[in-house]
Amino acid sequence: MTNHVTITFLGGLGQIGRNCAALESNGRIVILDCGQLFPDDLPGVDAVLPDFSWLIERADRIDGCIVTHAHEDHIGGLPYLLRDMDVPIYGSKFTLGMIKGKLKFANITGTEMIEVKDHEHHKVGPFDCEFLPVTHSTPSGLMTVFTTDQGLIVHSSDFKLDPTPVDGRLTDLPRLRELSADPGIRLLLADSTNAGAAGASGSESEIGPVMDQIFADNHGKRIIVAAFSSHIHRVQQIADAAKETGRTLVVMGASMVRNVTLARELGLLRVSDKMIATAEDIDDLDPATTCVVCTGSQGEPRAALALMAQGRHRYLKITDHDTVVFSSHPIPGNEAAVSRLQNDLARRGARLVHSGQLNVHTSGHGKREELAALHQAVDAELFIPVHGEYAHLVSHHELALELGMSPDRVLRCVDGDQVQLSETGLKKVGQVSDQWIMMDERGKALSDELVEERRAVSGQGFVLIRVVVDGKKGVLVEPPFVTSRGWVEPGERDDWSHEVAQEVTAAIVEALEDGERDAHKLGRKARRAAGQLVGQRTGRRPSLVPVVEVR
Repeated sequence: MTNHVTITFLGGLGQIGRNCAALESNGRIVILDCGQLFPDDLPGVDAVLPDFSWLIERADRIDGCIVTHAHEDHIGGLPYLLRDMDVPIYGSKFTLGMIKGKLKFANITGTEMIEVKDHEHHKVGPFDCEFLPVTHSTPSGLMTVFTTDQGLIVHSSDFKLDPTPVDGRLTDLPRLRELSADPGIRLLLADSTNAGAAGASGSESEIGPVMDQIFADNHGKRIIVAAFSSHIHRVQQIADAAKETGRTLVVMGASMVRNVTLARELGLLRVSDKMIATAEDIDDLDPATTCVVCTGSQGEPRAALALMAQGRHRYLKITDHDTVVFSSHPIPGNEAAVSRLQNDLARRGARLVHSGQLNVHTSGHGKREELAALHQAVDAELFIPVHGEYAHLVSHHELALELGMSPDRVLRCVDGDQVQLSETGLKKVGQVSDQWIMMDERGKALSDELVEERRAVSGQGFVLIRVVVDGKKGVLVEPPFVTSRGWVEPGERDDWSHEVAQEVTAAIVEALEDGERDAHKLGRKARRAAGQLVGQRTGRRPSLVPVVEVR
């Protein structure tokens, strides 16, 4: 009997981020991407990861990790996974260069890196893998064609169909058509990010002329362009516009400096030494002939642009002689942060240019017309939409049906689903953990309880209740001490503290009379009593922190 293939989705199906899946056949496993999710409203959380426990338990059966491209939602989890196992990493030269830098920072050494070039075949575990070029918003993205006992599986990676990419590297639909004709493609896993967007995405090369016009219109001003640090083709067009107008290019932001340096070393970014400078050189440069390219287009609080907007950047102070260009769209969830950033910059006198005014950004993900072209080229027997928020997956599912696939040929999955591909088709066969693993800046995992407490404290404040009990006599040693922050107005605290203390006293005395002496159980009594009063009287839900000492 032909061996079936099992696909385990550990992340990336239901949100943008944490992209990670595992393909398994004959008892051997290959990981496909290993990303992180950037936290939105999780205080003290630096990264959100998939739950790697399923992989770690099977570490001796894992033959490698294929990384499709160098975005954090596809590579950001590797430093955490590789603390617990050692597997070879397959990827393009640029992607591996980015990963090496991350692993070096995490003090992880010795990981085998296997460079993959366009159209090469590599045997990775039980699968023969053919790697095809795709166009995306970072260099050298790869589509993977897995040859399996159940036929060909195509994973699109993040892609778009750009007819005129900056580097001339096209998404290879012709090869997909060849494979579709012979031997045929059994299963397609395809990017769903823009499945709900009509039409097609614009070409990256269309941004260059817009940049040229912005530079011409802002003669005599310093120009600051914020972009994604991994978008090397965007940086190239910014650099070209700076060169044409005789400007020095200053690179700011740790990730921007790191990625620009790597891209120049690999020949992916053409910027002469004569026109490039560092942040330390700013004071010696004429602002009118300076272009700064920096991080922070998404309102990240620690990025270079945010520091400038707050007047805290070490080298650059925003003035009314600056034009700031946001060469990106706000990622869903970042709109408020970007708006605050733009307001802060405007207050300092900067002129703002963004995608609401000019075409200074285009998506790296294919829209419906491009997705339809992919489906038509692949002509797969079966389809699973991947990579996207749940609404994106639904839209891609619906698109497949519109293109003529029968409903029994499309399977919509979410994080944690295990799917089996066999002679009879696709079916869900199990479920693994879909838990979000939250990490702090030290790389330490945080519990859901701790993060929820932080959210409660930051959102509704907290009430601290200290109770001291004489365990032998079964009486309160002293009245409960109650204090709060962020719950009620400061002038009302004493009155509220007195009321809370009265309610807690009554609850604790009753429990002590019933013979209760356990500090934890007494703490729950105190929390319940305080919570009922707080909820009924104020309608708010501060974090309640009872501290019970039994002497």
